[in-house]
Amino acid sequence: MPRSPVPGPHPAPPVDLARRELPLVPASGRLYRVHRTRRTPLFFGKTGGNRFDDPRREFGVLHAGCSEACAFVETFAEPLDVPFVTWAELAGRKLSEIEIVRPLRLASLVGRDLRRLGADARLFAAEHDVAQAWSRALHDHPARPDGIRYPARHDPGERAVALFDRARPFLRARVARAALGAPRNRALLGALLDRYGLGVV
Repeated sequence: MPRSPVPGPHPAPPVDLARRELPLVPASGRLYRVHRTRRTPLFFGKTGGNRFDDPRREFGVLHAGCSEACAFVETFAEPLDVPFVTWAELAGRKLSEIEIVRPLRLASLVGRDLRRLGADARLFAAEHDVAQAWSRALHDHPARPDGIRYPARHDPGERAVALFDRARPFLRARVARAALGAPRNRALLGALLDRYGLGVV
């Protein structure tokens, strides 16, 4: 019987996920986060508004990029039909570094690890409720990962992370001293805008 060429909704986590060996990858060095100037970089949200937030809002999740480019594009790529960001948006956000002071163990949702867990790339682009169910299942896995590593939605060559709040003691924030639109960040901002074909108005 031929398989359907049109995929439906992404499946929920398999019922036996807790019994499967979880592919874990180490994380060390630094992460990057674009955040509103009024908030600390180490913000573990429980709003339910981000892709891998806990659907029950019991544990917090911090979303960050493994590079400055990842953090930038995941923040400013939407809406897709608007090829610019505004100075007001840039003035209201900072790009901060987060240092990992003890190596973390992250559940890998990259490459062949996706298929091994019963997932595919729709997980990074589908509705948040599916991704959040996966976040909850991975958080509760007996391996107790510190978070999830996955391809960035807007630049799949980059890697993003969703860290569970159990990772908080092993992180140290290095807060940027100026907003992204400040003169001191002109060279960095220009490079990021050029990379993703964005202008500023």
